[in-house]
Amino acid sequence: MARRAKRARTKPAVPSLPPLTELPEFSDLRPSEDQLADFESSAGEGVELGCVVRLDRGFPAVLTEREAFRAEFAARLTKGEFSKVAVGDWVCVRSPQGHDMGIIERILPRSSDIARWKGGNRGERQTLAANVDIVLVVQALEEWRVSSGRITRSAVVAKDCGAKVAVVLTKADGADADLVASSVRLVREVLGEGVPIVVVASRSSDAGHPELRAAAEAVGATWGVESVRALVPAGEVGIMLGPSGVGKSTLLNALLGREALETGAVRESDGVGRHTTVTRRMVAIPGAGTIVDAPGLRTLQMVGHERGLAMVFPDIADAARACRFRNCTHTHEPGCEVRDQFGDPEGSVRLAAYLSLASEMRTSAKTLDPDVVL
Repeated sequence: MARRAKRARTKPAVPSLPPLTELPEFSDLRPSEDQLADFESSAGEGVELGCVVRLDRGFPAVLTEREAFRAEFAARLTKGEFSKVAVGDWVCVRSPQGHDMGIIERILPRSSDIARWKGGNRGERQTLAANVDIVLVVQALEEWRVSSGRITRSAVVAKDCGAKVAVVLTKADGADADLVASSVRLVREVLGEGVPIVVVASRSSDAGHPELRAAAEAVGATWGVESVRALVPAGEVGIMLGPSGVGKSTLLNALLGREALETGAVRESDGVGRHTTVTRRMVAIPGAGTIVDAPGLRTLQMVGHERGLAMVFPDIADAARACRFRNCTHTHEPGCEVRDQFGDPEGSVRLAAYLSLASEMRTSAKTLDPDVVL
């Protein structure tokens, strides 16, 4: 039998870089003092400090003080346990003479790791962005109130991963003043007073809706694109989390002051936009910091985020520690301090949200494959 000819292995084509106007300046990105110290103590000759500013189906794009270029991984890095980069990662990178790409020698430890669980009981944590300062949880305001469950999930993930949280309610011009006010109250009831809430219009001018602005401000939210800009000051990095179609790209275009990012058509049946973002990339915001533009997320599974749950609901978590039974579900057990202090969850959206997420995490912990490391 004739042997099959071996298929020639071809090296993937290196994708071109986007226009440099879409990328932040190196001076806009600030590594932590620990990351700088780590780089200075470990970098060898010819090694530069770089930041991963774009990830798509090709090689990561790295920005250094000198230039931006595509990069691949050093062979020893691909064999290690920590060999996957994310947008926002600080790396040690080399640019060998005569080589068409840079070489990432090391990924520096992250100050925050915005990650979700992807897959079933043998899945893995997927980092959405690294070294992020604030997560902007984006939900659309149209004919119904926002999903407090989705907002709470995103807040728990953000807190657990080491970032601040703010909520941005978009498409307010598709709602009325009562819906704006009730939605802000709902978010405030669940997340408390410490989380900023901003309400923005969609494509129309912020200045064109005085009644909506008044309704938002009357219940403690701020209004407009400039309020979003203030959430991510110069030198900081944010990421928008939310499902497809809630207006993230439209909001980024408003922050940029131009139609730089593609937006999708809206379905007439339910007002939901189509998925348009397919690449994770950093976008420099004029007069502010940098925002990671990322694809919408269909799901956010609650796996291993117990610390984040306690940070979003510190009062309920403190009460839970005083329950008679360590594995108390706070539904029927005697000696439950949570029920004693907070009553029936049917009368509290905040308590119901906590119990729902806590139950989901207990279930996921039981179903995980034993050799999966969180």
